[in-house]
Amino acid sequence: MVQKTVRLTVSQAIVKYLCNQYTVIDGTKVPLFAGVFAIFGHGNVTCLGEALEKVKDKLPTWRGQNEQAMALAAIAYTKTKKRKQLMIATSSIGPGATNMVTAAAVAHSNRLPVLILSGDVFDNRRPDPVLQQVENFNAPTLSVNDAFKPVSRYWDRITNPEQIISSFPQAIATMLDPADCGPAFIGLCQDTQEIAFAYPVEFFREVIHKIPRPRPDLGSVEDAVKLITNSKKPMIISGGGVKYSDAERELAAMAINRGIPVSETIAGKGTFVHDHPAHIGPIGVVGSTSANNIAAEADLVIAIGTRLQDFTTGSWTVFNKSTKFLAINTARWDANKHQALPVVGDARETLVELESRLCDWTAERDWLAKAKDEFAQWNALLDDHQKPTNAPVPTYAQVVGMVNKFAGENDRMITAAGGLPGEVSKGWRVKNPNTFDCEFGFSCMGYEVAGGWGTAMALEEGAVPIVLVGDGSYLMMNSDIYSSVLTGHKMIVVVCDNGGFAVINRLQNYKGGKSFNNQIEDCKVVEPFYVDFAKHAESMGALTRTVAGLGDLQTALDWARTTDRTTVISIKTDAYQWTPGDAFWDLGVPEVSESQDVQLARKEQVSIRSKQRIGV
Repeated sequence: MVQKTVRLTVSQAIVKYLCNQYTVIDGTKVPLFAGVFAIFGHGNVTCLGEALEKVKDKLPTWRGQNEQAMALAAIAYTKTKKRKQLMIATSSIGPGATNMVTAAAVAHSNRLPVLILSGDVFDNRRPDPVLQQVENFNAPTLSVNDAFKPVSRYWDRITNPEQIISSFPQAIATMLDPADCGPAFIGLCQDTQEIAFAYPVEFFREVIHKIPRPRPDLGSVEDAVKLITNSKKPMIISGGGVKYSDAERELAAMAINRGIPVSETIAGKGTFVHDHPAHIGPIGVVGSTSANNIAAEADLVIAIGTRLQDFTTGSWTVFNKSTKFLAINTARWDANKHQALPVVGDARETLVELESRLCDWTAERDWLAKAKDEFAQWNALLDDHQKPTNAPVPTYAQVVGMVNKFAGENDRMITAAGGLPGEVSKGWRVKNPNTFDCEFGFSCMGYEVAGGWGTAMALEEGAVPIVLVGDGSYLMMNSDIYSSVLTGHKMIVVVCDNGGFAVINRLQNYKGGKSFNNQIEDCKVVEPFYVDFAKHAESMGALTRTVAGLGDLQTALDWARTTDRTTVISIKTDAYQWTPGDAFWDLGVPEVSESQDVQLARKEQVSIRSKQRIGV
């Protein structure tokens, strides 16, 4: 029997294939790829651009202003969709491609899928060196796209038309695999994109993808049951994997039934609402005194869906050295960290298996009550720090508290690097699950506004992204304010202007250093001056206001709810006051210094390091 074929260019075949991939969300079949973020250049406009134009009504293409930003928007989209629906980002060759390396690292660190399609050099090398080609003198097959290898879960370069038949299914399988989830990068050689080939019609059949739920090994489950039932004071650390597994209900049942307090990582925040009866606050460096105090007393930590980053563990000083660890994760790598008992499997399915085997075991009587008492004290501290005062310049805590009260139950808060992650991790009281997005897996400055744009595309009608961004991150990447105005995806952006990189200045001072090159007034400048962020955002089509204090902020937020497009509010914030609750963070402090302050900081650093749990 003769196999039916259709003659298409490589680019046309790629687009046709991607258009026939589907998934199911809440019982409804939807396209696996919701759209494409694209900046066209000579490396992708004539072939891939031609193919995308033909399907613009089925696979919409959105033009970004910066390649890194549009890839970050794609990441925020899939994060909002809990990894169930994806976006594509495409660029030309050279700087357009390398701009996306940072975004790929964000996706890789956060275990988030995004498909990156970049133009590449000519496979035949006939016109070499082409525009924007970086030549490697000792390895002519290398291009700048090889820079994506360390930050991609799947990497390929298409040099032959037939290769896409095997490559793209593998890329999709990787992005949808809970264990290997992350960015897939495919480089498209310019001369390969144009080639026509007789592709099997079967390659373009409709495929409905289902995200797998790997079950845990039952022997590992039995070992975990023994570990849990031998504990008296266990605690749970809920990571982002719990949300992506849709395991919130199973986690809540186990925590309440067994009397186990639950803390959340930054990625896991929003698993529970703030006032959930088992929730005790965030843990670690930007955590709460409640969770950190309980962690110091816990005899067992059940880490679910978390890679146990140093901000979660306080560089491994938060826990008692004798504390045992049980790590539940779909990724073998994450489950086998720090001498934990690994249970490799889907969070929801593993919790079901554990709960069915724990019989009548519960944690020590009053253990959860004690944790909730700690949490009550933490809430009182938050109330104290977030309440309005007569100070002329509000603190981050006060701004976060007011924006939090303003946010609707289905609005989604987005922020990233700088001082805000600590303040929102501690002080944002989640009203509804999956309404909190703080990019701290890679701590990428510039994610905020781009992430707001991608989030606006993903949210249900009536919900609004609320972006909290510092002046430092705003100045790094803000052009998607313009993108959101162009495409009609409204977000509310609150710019907290504290005059520079205030949280790093805090760290600099805390470790004995003098303020230097962080706050604008401490930099080598002609004179300290400040940006009018409202006017800047207005020039990109946003509606804007500059407010002088908390009262004006409340009025401006109420107004922002009524506007018909992206709205930006700028407010001066204090650069030196922060919410307490921090744990230790290990980093380099000079062993030798003429400064007595640095010497004291070094002595303290060495002393605290003695408390670290030694892991592998």
